[in-house]
Amino acid sequence: MLDKRSHDFLQRFVDAPSPSGFERPAQEVWREYVSDFADRVESDVQGNSIGVINEGGNPKVMLIGHCDEVGFMVRYVNDKGFVYFGAIGGVDPNIVPAMRVVIHSAKGPVKGVVGRVAIHMMEKEDEKKGVKMHELWIDIGAASKRDALKRISIGDPIVFDVGFEIISGKMAVARGFDDKMGAFAVAEALRILSRKKKLKAAVYGVASVQEEISFAGAKTSAFSIKPDVAIAVDVGNATDTPGTSKEKFGEITLGKGPIIDMGSSVSPGVAEMLKKIARKRKIAFQDSASPRWTGTDADAVFISRGGVACGLVSVANRYMHTPVEIIHLGDLERCAALMAAFCGEVGPKTDFRR
Repeated sequence: MLDKRSHDFLQRFVDAPSPSGFERPAQEVWREYVSDFADRVESDVQGNSIGVINEGGNPKVMLIGHCDEVGFMVRYVNDKGFVYFGAIGGVDPNIVPAMRVVIHSAKGPVKGVVGRVAIHMMEKEDEKKGVKMHELWIDIGAASKRDALKRISIGDPIVFDVGFEIISGKMAVARGFDDKMGAFAVAEALRILSRKKKLKAAVYGVASVQEEISFAGAKTSAFSIKPDVAIAVDVGNATDTPGTSKEKFGEITLGKGPIIDMGSSVSPGVAEMLKKIARKRKIAFQDSASPRWTGTDADAVFISRGGVACGLVSVANRYMHTPVEIIHLGDLERCAALMAAFCGEVGPKTDFRR
């Protein structure tokens, strides 16, 4: 079970804004937490945060979870002061109307709401049409374009105005669990490993940036660190809700443990070792298949330099890329424990070649 300090860190980390390209507030929370137990903590020019345990050990293991989230960006302000915006990452336009948002400007946070023509004033044919992002606007209560631009600027990032909450037992809801909960799990694995006296491996924990738009943080951090083996941690789509096809997406359920992936970007030896350790430690896990690419940082790390042996461990997530993502905190705890156990068991003679 998460202790109070870890729980508080998770809440502060998830609530900190971090749309792709604007991750600094969340990264500052991550580095502050990790600096209490890592041997070294640093950030690079691109904004990745890196915590190191047992530097100089062998092999060199990289744990990576991205801290960026989907969001929006100010693109245009009309003469009446209404703000038009574009999506950062993949956001379904149909969930955006009537949401509260925060625009993070240089002068401080500016609250607003996403507006749309009220249903009473819509033409019948318009009621049946899908929502288009460019037809929505944000109302910040401005009287004019000049008034609005005194408070915000073109290019300012925007996030949904919602926070972390426990809704039942260990079921938690927040925006941005994809994938701040992954970067959280990396931090927790480092914390666990900092107490291990006979650790052979050097472990580099990375909270990466810009996964939602380009995998840029994973590409550059993997190139710099030059790991022998890496584990990416991300969210996986839960299929335990109505209308979701298990035949198409597999069977993934909240509360049944982390997901161990198999796929082209995953080294079979790494996946099998993760499963072996999970069975030995009695850590419940779920199987998942990615016939092509995984859509995670693993895809970028796997092909870095001459290639990196990669694993992918995920946590089931309902309603991905919405303001109401739901995870089970027990899955998150077991994910961190599994990664720490993996790092504790690898040594100089561990062979991950295919």
